[in-house]
Amino acid sequence: ILGAIAILPAFAQVSSAPTDTEKIAPRQHRPIKDRVEHGDGTSTSTNWSGYAVTGSFFTSAKAPWIVPKATCSSGDQYAAFWVGLDGYASSTVEQTGTDSDCVGKNPSYYAWYEFYPNPSFEISSLTIKPGDHMAATVVYSGSKFTISIEDVTTGKVFTKSATVSGAARSSAEWIAEAPCCTARGGILPLADFGTVLLGDDSTGVSGTNFAIDSSNSGAIGTFPSSSIEEITMATSGGTKEAVPSGLSSDGTSFSVTWFSK
Repeated sequence: ILGAIAILPAFAQVSSAPTDTEKIAPRQHRPIKDRVEHGDGTSTSTNWSGYAVTGSFFTSAKAPWIVPKATCSSGDQYAAFWVGLDGYASSTVEQTGTDSDCVGKNPSYYAWYEFYPNPSFEISSLTIKPGDHMAATVVYSGSKFTISIEDVTTGKVFTKSATVSGAARSSAEWIAEAPCCTARGGILPLADFGTVLLGDDSTGVSGTNFAIDSSNSGAIGTFPSSSIEEITMATSGGTKEAVPSGLSSDGTSFSVTWFSK
């Protein structure tokens, strides 16, 4: 376990005393990496796939998803699914989600939260299984961020608050991610998660894939088109790894599909 991560940059200090959790090492869920905007509402990144909306003074982001099954052939691989604030164009991320990982040929599923740059913490009170319907929110109020994640299938909920200095509150995200870090700090191999479904249309959880900032309140598709980014995960050489669908007609739902190499 990486105890050394406890020393944080002064610009993004976090105060939080974890309970009912266990630190996940060495994995972290970091801000977007190697972002390239293409000027048409689409972007590529080496660690994110999904959607982001940009704006100012975000106070809420909410998402549901169905935990996808990890197909494990060999080697350790990882795939995270989360909702969060910040990280698209800033140095902190306030987020919560689930992982569908491979430990060799064995799948592993769990829920977690993270106030980056602090480490990730596994939520041991939630037992996650493929097919579970999840619902999660990240809210900013009274100088604190509060994450709440519910396994709708089992009815169990976990909530945690923390103060995060330096948070820009400039974006909200709904993301499938290849987490960090290898021994050299690079991105971990992405697990084959098939397709993950996010939004009201697939989960039946209403009022989701929503965000609130100083000017807008609603589903992803209700934000100005100039502030919506559809993000494809690709290697630095351009090989696609995870590809989002377009938004549903009501602007609430989409999927992300693992891209077979």
